[in-house]
Amino acid sequence: MTKSLTPVDPPQLFSNPAFTQGMIVPSGPTLFVGGQNGADADGTLLDGLGAQTEQALRNLLAVLAEAGTDADHVAKLTIYLDPSVDPSEGYAATASVWGGRRTAVTVVAVAPARPGALVEIDAVAAIPSP
Repeated sequence: MTKSLTPVDPPQLFSNPAFTQGMIVPSGPTLFVGGQNGADADGTLLDGLGAQTEQALRNLLAVLAEAGTDADHVAKLTIYLDPSVDPSEGYAATASVWGGRRTAVTVVAVAPARPGALVEIDAVAAIPSP
């Protein structure tokens, strides 16, 4: 079994219950998940930032599961938000699917490549040994 990820939170930096400043990943197979947006299995974008964020995370979880890992092994998320949206709505939606998992997170205000997409999320995850 792969060792757990280790959060890195220097005491001189801001501490937040939603994210960690860094993450140590044990050596071994690593999964890089490409940007997932709020589209369902038919490719249809859901309406609104909250629904798109939840769907993007469900899509991310599906990729993790297919690779033999899960959200507890995600070391890094990058969240791309359309600059026109209120990020607080996206953060609230994230909690409903992602829960209280802390990981290193970067949020960037930039229009996702797909027209109509309000959010895109990519990840780096460890794949546990059998």
